[in-house]
Amino acid sequence: MKTVEIPAAELNTRQFIQDKVRQIAETVGDGCAITALSGGVDSAAVTVLGHKALGKRLKAYFIENGLMRRDEAQTVAAIFRKLGIHVEVLDAKETFFSALAGLRDPEEKREAITQSFYHKVFGPLVQQSGARFLLQGTILTDIEETVAGIKRQHNVLEQLGIDPRKTFGYTVIEPLIELRKDGVRKLAKALGLPEPVYRRMPFPGPALAARVVGEVTPERVELVRAATAIVEKELRGTKTFQYMAILHEDRFPGMIQGRREYGMQIEIRCWRSRDARTATPAWLAPRVLERLARKITTGIPGVVSVTYNIASKPPSTMEAV
Repeated sequence: MKTVEIPAAELNTRQFIQDKVRQIAETVGDGCAITALSGGVDSAAVTVLGHKALGKRLKAYFIENGLMRRDEAQTVAAIFRKLGIHVEVLDAKETFFSALAGLRDPEEKREAITQSFYHKVFGPLVQQSGARFLLQGTILTDIEETVAGIKRQHNVLEQLGIDPRKTFGYTVIEPLIELRKDGVRKLAKALGLPEPVYRRMPFPGPALAARVVGEVTPERVELVRAATAIVEKELRGTKTFQYMAILHEDRFPGMIQGRREYGMQIEIRCWRSRDARTATPAWLAPRVLERLARKITTGIPGVVSVTYNIASKPPSTMEAV
């Protein structure tokens, strides 16, 4: 069945919340459900909807996969603690890095993350918790990009013919699939989430693995994590849709302490967009780009080159992998 979009301008948040809370409660019955928080607005909105429907019968987890931004787990858990929702942090770094070892193809990496997330992490959680339902924040853009073959979003399953109950042992509930990002932000605000959450820019399901070209290792993720911290701090006031740092695989010639070295390259992307279907690069001031390059090359050992993407989506995509 084709999903019918609810545009943000037409979204009646009060009615939507009532409908989704009722649907979640009816689907789960007297059982319990689990949800995975990533810190993004989609998973945050779904978690609050689930909490309204199920109360303590919703078990919220933050999966520490080793691919997140700095201090993400502690920050997210603290935000939801203030909302009266307990979040358990689950260390799964070894599981994800083992699955990603040796992989360079973008789709193989995305598939490895999908299998690790649903099969190796949530499979045992289902057995331990007794839950038979997973609430997740799939939105309409995720489905469209996956079905069209633009890129595989890890949270798209049934739309590809994958039956989660047969494959993983639980049913997936997706309350947000009629919405795009602007609609989810409007919903999240109505749900009482704080502004830093409902205005937070998008972050990919594969996390920083989507910003490492080539093999994903703890060392390479740590490098792009450091670059991400610099880029997000410097571009926070630009009021753009999304900005990011990407680590390339090739080595580039440069000068380090007066000697020729083959170092690494960071690419910066900064997008203007409404709903991520199309996007154009923001034209940052030369002084901003110069400051970013200086802070990245002096603050991150081994980086000798910083570039800026100027291609629109399409033909480009917003994430690199």
